[in-house]
Amino acid sequence: MKKSLFSLLLLCFSFYSFSQNADSAWFVNNYTKVEQYIPMRDGVKLFTSIYIPKDQSSRHPFLMTRTPYSCAPYGEDKYMAIWNSYKMKYAKENFIFVTQDVRGRYMSEGEFMDVRPFNKNKKDKEIDEASDTYDAIDWLVKNIKNNNGKVGVTGTSYPGFYSTEAALSGHPALVAVSPQAPVTDWFMGDDWHHKGVSFLMDAFSFYSRFGTPHPKPSTTYTTGFTFNSDDNYDAYLKTGALKNFSRLMGDSISFWNQMYQHPNYDAWWQARNARVGLFNVKPAMLWVGGLFDAEDCFGAWNSYKANEKQSPQTNSRIVMGPWYHGQWSHEGSFLGNVRFGSNTSAYFQDSIEIPFFNYYLLGKGSASHIAEATIFFSGENDWRKFNAWPPKNIEEENLYLAANGKLFLNDKSKLPAMDTRKGNSYDEYISDPDHPVPYTEDVHFKRTREYMNDDQRFASRRPDVLTYETETLNENVTLAGPVIADLAASISSTDADFVVKLIDVFPDDFKYSDDMKGNDKNYPMGGYQMLVRAEIMRGKFRNSFEKPESFVPGKVTEVKWELPDVAHTFLKGHRIMIQIQSTWFPLADRNPQKFMDIYKANDSDFQKATIRIYHDPQHASKIILPVLK
Repeated sequence: MKKSLFSLLLLCFSFYSFSQNADSAWFVNNYTKVEQYIPMRDGVKLFTSIYIPKDQSSRHPFLMTRTPYSCAPYGEDKYMAIWNSYKMKYAKENFIFVTQDVRGRYMSEGEFMDVRPFNKNKKDKEIDEASDTYDAIDWLVKNIKNNNGKVGVTGTSYPGFYSTEAALSGHPALVAVSPQAPVTDWFMGDDWHHKGVSFLMDAFSFYSRFGTPHPKPSTTYTTGFTFNSDDNYDAYLKTGALKNFSRLMGDSISFWNQMYQHPNYDAWWQARNARVGLFNVKPAMLWVGGLFDAEDCFGAWNSYKANEKQSPQTNSRIVMGPWYHGQWSHEGSFLGNVRFGSNTSAYFQDSIEIPFFNYYLLGKGSASHIAEATIFFSGENDWRKFNAWPPKNIEEENLYLAANGKLFLNDKSKLPAMDTRKGNSYDEYISDPDHPVPYTEDVHFKRTREYMNDDQRFASRRPDVLTYETETLNENVTLAGPVIADLAASISSTDADFVVKLIDVFPDDFKYSDDMKGNDKNYPMGGYQMLVRAEIMRGKFRNSFEKPESFVPGKVTEVKWELPDVAHTFLKGHRIMIQIQSTWFPLADRNPQKFMDIYKANDSDFQKATIRIYHDPQHASKIILPVLK
C-alpha cells in the first residue's frame, strides 16, 4: 500500500486538522472527549478514545471503530475532525463515537498479530479480535452514562477486518455492523496477493512501515523503507527477485517473513481468511466496497457472499459503488478519466449508510428502502437494486477468442477448424521477466488508484500483450457478477502467470458533456480503452492453491480462474476487448517462469517463455460473462 491508502484507512475517525470553523466549534462545544484504557479478559488494556455528547437529556448509541492505524489525536483536549466528514451527521444525532487502538498497536498494550485468526472455541482467557470487541463493548455499555445499550461498528480496509470480527463477537448490544472494503483474504484477493501472486509494490511499501516492531505503547511509528527513485518500474526491476526485497525489509518484520514461509494456501493462510467465521451472525450487516478499489476489490463482494451462504438468517446487505479505496467518504463523481454523472458518494451516505445506522441504533426512520444489493453500474452510470447478488436473472455467455484478434459472443462456429497440416490455431507471445508489461502507462513511484479504470491503449500496442475485440455492439450488454477466464494455453517452460483484462472500448468520437464533473477535461476519450476488470493467475495454482503443479512444456493446458465481480454496461456503439499478458509490473511480482518457490528464486532463475493461447474448436479459449437479462 502507499500514502493514499494509509490516509484513507484513517479517514473514518482519525482526522488531525483542527480548523476553527462553525462545525468544529460546535463539535468541541457539544462533545466531551475521554481517553480510557479498557481491560480485556486476559488483563491486557486497550487504549480507547470516547467522544460523549454533552446533551444528557436522552440516551445515545455508540458508533465504534477499532483500528491498527491509531485513534489519534491523543490528549483529551485534542479532537478528531469529525466536522470535516459526513460523520458530522451522526454527531448532530448525538452518537457516542468510540475509536480504539487494537491490541499491540500505538497506545494499546499486548501483542499485535496481523489478521488474527478467529477462534470459534475460545476458553477461559483466550482471545481473538472478536473477544476484544466483546470486552470493549461490554465495558462501554456498563460504564458510559446515558447510553441506550446499542452499538454499531464500522471501519474501512484493515478497520473493515476488525468490523467483520466484531460481528462475530456475539455481544447482545451490537446490533449493526458495516465492514467497508474489509481485509478478508490476503492470499486470494486483497492487498498482498491475488490468486497467490504477490502484489509486491503494495506489500513492500506498506509493511516496511506498518510492520516494524512495537514493544511498548507509543503514539508514533517508523517511516519505513524509501527508494531513491521516482520510477517504481525501474526501482522494483533493479531490486530483482523477491528475496532481495526481503533483505531490504530486514528480519524484524514478522508477518513479512511469515509470508515467505507460506508460499501456498496452507492452513496458516486459511486460518487468516476472515470468511471462516461468518456463521450465525447476529447484527444487521452492511457490506460496502468499490468497483474500482485498487487495494481491495475482493473483500466486500466475497464476505457478503460467505455471509449469505453460511449465515442465511442474517439481515445482510451489500453496496458497491464506482469508487477507489474509501472514496464513498469523498467526492464520488469521477475516478481518473472516467466520469459517473453524479456524486455517488453523497448518494451512499445520505440514502444508505446514515439511514442504516440511524434505524438500527436510534430507531429513527426506516431501513426498508435499503435493498439487498445496491450496485452502481459503470458504463450506464446508474444505480440498480437487486434482491440477491449475483442477480437471479443472469445467464452465462461465452466470449470466444479467435484468430486475427476477434471476439465472438456465443458463436463457437466462427472459430477456425484445426488444420492438420499447420496444427492448432493459436496466438503466441514471448514473456520476458526482464522487460515486463507495466500496469499503467505513466511514470510515478506510488501505486496509482486510477489504474483500475485506466486507458489500456499503451498495453494493446505491446507485442507481449494479446488483444481481442468484438465488432461494434448493436445493443447494450450488461454484466453483473463474477467473470471467468477459461484459457487453453501452452508454455515453453514449467510455470507462468496469466493476466486477463476486460476492457470497454469507447467510440472514436466519444466525448463527455461539459457539465459532467471530471478530472482531466483535455484527455482524449475517443477510442478510450477503459479497464473494467483485470486479474492475474499464477499458473502453477490452476488446479489447487494448496498443491501447485508444474506445466508440461508445450502441452495444451486449461487455465481457469475467477475475476472479481463486475457491474458494468457496455453501451451500444462500444466494443468489448480482452487483453492477455503474463506480467503486470510492478503491481504484481514477476514469475521466474519455472516451477519453484518464487520466494526463494534468485535473479538468475528468471527466464523468457513462449506463451500460446489457443482458439480452435478443440481448444477454445473463452471468457465466461455474467450477462444480465
